[in-house]
Amino acid sequence: MGLLLLLALLLFGRRLPEVGKALGKSIVEFKKGVKGIEDEINDASHEVDRAAVRPPLTAAGTDERVTFQEPETTSEPVEAHNADESHA
Repeated sequence: MGLLLLLALLLFGRRLPEVGKALGKSIVEFKKGVKGIEDEINDASHEVDRAAVRPPLTAAGTDERVTFQEPETTSEPVEAHNADESHA
């Protein structure tokens, strides 16, 4: 550790405080950028979570978004096909 300080003092001399200040600002800006990206990811994941939440059911126990339609019925009987019969 002392060797690094001595090397920094020899390389930068009087400018060492300026270099330290610039390095500190760089680290702070980098951390801000990383935090911003993390916040965007968290916001996007919360939006997906909110979209997956279902609304409450009505008093009748049904979901208002879903409507049920009865299938159409015909008066004609449906003929069953037998696989053993040959169609010639």
